[in-house]
Amino acid sequence: MRRTAFILGSGLLSFVAFWNSVTWHLQRFWGASGYFWQAQWERLLTTFEGKEWILFFIGAIQVPCLFFWSFNGLLLVVDTTGKPNFISRYRIQVGKNEPVDPVKLRQSIRTVLFNQCMVSFPMVVFLYPFLKWWGDPCRRELPTFHWFLLELAIFTLIEEVLFYYSHRLLHHPTFYKKIHKKHHEWTAPIGVISLYAHPIEHVVSNMLPAIVGPLVMGSHLSSITVWFSLALIITTISHCGYHLPFLPSPEFHDYHHLKFNQCYGVLGVLDHLHGTDIVFKQTKAYERHVLLLGFTPLSESIPDSPKRME
Repeated sequence: MRRTAFILGSGLLSFVAFWNSVTWHLQRFWGASGYFWQAQWERLLTTFEGKEWILFFIGAIQVPCLFFWSFNGLLLVVDTTGKPNFISRYRIQVGKNEPVDPVKLRQSIRTVLFNQCMVSFPMVVFLYPFLKWWGDPCRRELPTFHWFLLELAIFTLIEEVLFYYSHRLLHHPTFYKKIHKKHHEWTAPIGVISLYAHPIEHVVSNMLPAIVGPLVMGSHLSSITVWFSLALIITTISHCGYHLPFLPSPEFHDYHHLKFNQCYGVLGVLDHLHGTDIVFKQTKAYERHVLLLGFTPLSESIPDSPKRME
């Protein structure tokens, strides 16, 4: 309990300090551009007057999917050709997916498209009337910058809790073989397989952790669009297989795909509390689990032990 209180207390203090520093700078920009964005939003509402549900589906489905496939399209070029070298040289599991198996890739893309069209789309359709009843996601006034940051923090915490426990549950022998093993066919993941999963897993572990936050908060469509887009980009980075400069480290989740029984969460907070990152912390991958601020691949500056691959 003392350890948990210390971690949560330290996290809260760090968050408050970060909040004050970042919002002071960004609020100035937001204040200068707020009227502009409000005007654009009101123009959209006028265009879709009486058909706000179309606007909702564009913002909650089409825009996030556009970000997902645009980013993954670039990564797939590298995955299938090994070029350009200035990206492929940052590969985490050297020697894997060089190039990626085309048959396995096509099968995975079909599954991802099925999950998006037959699972994600109906769930977002089902979400709309609840949001409409709770607070109308297409209401005229945009959220303030501070409120959006608060929502983003709450979304992130809810996702961490729901994803960690649902993900760990799927590793129980009862569920792993029939459901979660599909996702772990890729021991060296690539970006697009972030949504390569059994439909049940896609609902429980991919969709619900992302949807619950906006539902609880009765969020505006602008917040939902940014959150869904950001969530898809982050999960793509976590699975991409490249530790690229100036992007969040994917070492944590990449290690999970390599070893299966470590690193179940997103942020790593619950893994620390439950001790499911102990082995990971003893590896070179843990030393490499930092934001790369230079251009030398961490696989070169912090190579694996020559005696055994960790």
